[in-house]
Parts: sequence; C-alpha cells; structure tokens
Amino acid sequence: MNNTVQWNVDNGIGTLTLSRDNGNAVNPDLVADLLEATQEAARDDTIRAVVLTGAGKLFCPGLDLQELRALDRDAMGSFLNRFSACLLNLYTFPRPLIAAMRGHAVAGGCVLSLTADWRIVAEHALVGLNEVKVGVPFPFGVSMMLARAVSPRKLDEIALLGRNYKGKDAVEVGLAHEAHGADAFEAACAERVAEFADKDPRAFAVTKRFLRSATVERIRAHDSECVGEFLDAWFSDETQARIAEIVQELAARKK
Repeated sequence: MNNTVQWNVDNGIGTLTLSRDNGNAVNPDLVADLLEATQEAARDDTIRAVVLTGAGKLFCPGLDLQELRALDRDAMGSFLNRFSACLLNLYTFPRPLIAAMRGHAVAGGCVLSLTADWRIVAEHALVGLNEVKVGVPFPFGVSMMLARAVSPRKLDEIALLGRNYKGKDAVEVGLAHEAHGADAFEAACAERVAEFADKDPRAFAVTKRFLRSATVERIRAHDSECVGEFLDAWFSDETQARIAEIVQELAARKK
C-alpha cells in the first residue's frame, strides 16, 4: 500500500489503517488503496478478522471536498462507481470486519464504518451522516446499508435530519454497537476482535453472506442506475455553493 492505507497482520488479525493526510478524507487514491488492501486480505486464508481504523485524530471526515469539487461530471461519476465498488467489497468481506473509530466518523467516514460487522466508537467521537445538509443524497447502496444497520425508528432521523451522535447516543440509534472512554477503548476493541476471530471461519462466512444477501442483491441491481441523481445534486449551483463554503471554512481552520 502507499501512504493512504496501511495493511498489517499480527497473529492472524489484519489491520486496515486509513493514514492519508487531510484527516483521512476520502479521495480516489484512498479508495484505490483500500480496495487493493481488502482484496489482498480476502486472498489470505490465515486472516481470522480485520480491524478498520484511522491514524491520527480522526477515523474519517468523509469525502475530500476540496479535491473532488475540481472533478467534472464524468470523473466524479467514475469516482462514485469506484467508491461504491470499494464499499461493496468491504461489505461482502467473508471474515469478521470490526470498525474501531477512535476519532470522528462522519459522512463518508460513517459510511465506511457501516460496512463492518461490528462498530466500536470512542465516547468523544462524533458519528453521523450529514449529506442532506450539504445538499447531496446518499448513494443507493449507502441507503441500503444504513437501513439494515440502524434502528428502524431512528432511520429517518439519521438520514433525513443529518444529525451527529456521540457515545451512548450513537449506540442507541444503531450507528455503533458499543462506546468506550479513552482508558477502555483499546482493551474493548481487542476483546471484541478476539471474540469474532474465535468463530469457525466457514460458518461465519456463510452466515454473514446469508444475512446480507438481500441487501447486496439490491445494491448490485440498482446502485449504478442511481448515480445520475447523486451527480445532478452534486453539480447543482446550490450544492456547489455549500461545498465552496465548507472548503473555505476548512482552509481557515488550518491557518
């Protein structure tokens, strides 16, 4: 891997670490490296579980708006298709995948965590999907993953109001399975990874495939045909203006 994703294996436990500058924001390079690393992990039969985490203060803040706003419609469409393929590859990974969110996981970062079998968040970290606030819809596949993952009574709140959650609130709505303070986070992650890794790999893989089959089939059938609606929203004057404001705010914070 190059510097955007680090892949390490220790005693049968793989760790995928997002390690890109700009807080691990998602860009084409990160998507390509994450897809390559996931494929490498799937080929290694000695891997018993994989942890998806982020280097630095953030798990992932979502799409790299500064870089992606420079793409034209065709290039942005290609990026979306590649990102969707990466998400589906993670979502169908046959062995346990645990998201360890030591820092904020919002927008596309939260989307990445939804591919995991189990999501652990640090109590201080924000988790949420704010796409509607920016002015873009969820890609179809993301909507399907979200609907399966979270509490049905909280789905509209999460998706349509674009709220962020911390700690027990993230657990209560279903965006995380457990939340821990800094002093207990690492031990909790290690305990859960060990619990998943102890399961029979064939039984786990088949059961996981059965549980997610309906969602995966819908994504494969309809995801690509819905890309145009995302692009229409992304390239609207209103959304481009909001993206420009966000980019300016982020640049000002770095000064």
